[in-house]
Amino acid sequence: MPKEIEVKSVLNKTKRRDDWFLDDYTFNPYSSCSFNCLYCYIRGSKYGENLENSLSVKVNAIDVLDKQLANRAKKNQYGIIVLSSATDPYLQIEEEYELTRKALKVILKHRFPVHIITKSDLIERDFDILKQIDKLAILPRDLTGLGRGVIISFSFSSLEDSVAKIFEPGATRPSKRLLALEKSVNYGFLTGVSLMPLLPYISDTREQLHFMFSTLKNKKIDYILPATITLFGNGKSDSKTLVLNAIKKHYPELLVKYHKFFNNNSNMPNYYTDAFYKKMKELCNEYELNNAILKGAQKRG
Repeated sequence: MPKEIEVKSVLNKTKRRDDWFLDDYTFNPYSSCSFNCLYCYIRGSKYGENLENSLSVKVNAIDVLDKQLANRAKKNQYGIIVLSSATDPYLQIEEEYELTRKALKVILKHRFPVHIITKSDLIERDFDILKQIDKLAILPRDLTGLGRGVIISFSFSSLEDSVAKIFEPGATRPSKRLLALEKSVNYGFLTGVSLMPLLPYISDTREQLHFMFSTLKNKKIDYILPATITLFGNGKSDSKTLVLNAIKKHYPELLVKYHKFFNNNSNMPNYYTDAFYKKMKELCNEYELNNAILKGAQKRG
């Protein structure tokens, strides 16, 4: 059972808006995560061990959010709220607690725009509220060209259910995520994909990349955001340890390559990242996919 806690603040103002995710604020109604992605950056932090068992529910989050947004709106400090930055807003426990849905109603009340990043198809439940936010949200002055109050990014490390079962065992299957993505596009939301992280020699192969880009192109997404993998720590519950153990068990032929990458580093080597982003640019051009949310919004407009 998740732990129920009370908090003093839930709306966090970012120091600098990220160019990729356009986050002015972040909101996390839950702490920790039940999706258990082996590569998650939370692994290696105090929440890394027994990630699913450390779930916390911020039971007073909605009242606190209402007060904080009222204060920001009064000062005309509108900005995009990212749900969520530290955990998925549509964990399994959301079906019971509905904190994300309740938060969206408060966000609609104060007319703030949102960017939802998720691995779940549960977001479909809230399309009704999101449609209202999309129309009524007040954008920050420098983002009025976005023209939309809602951005939805579906996150994938692979489109293959068999691969996702290994590296993100608690998350919604990619095949179900793709169906939710298609519905999001059909609803008219600004919809894209976060390919973060792609897995070296597994989901970043030439065959897999063309499969992913062609599949997502056919889904008529507005943008795609690919990124390499970063692995932290050497403890038994840290992301580097967990991923290397998974590679040893399921892809033993890749173990030497992974050790070469990560034995003394957390990030992929420069020669790999340089080649990676060059390839991503080429693929975006080939499949006519935008590599930024703002580009996707401008094309949609």
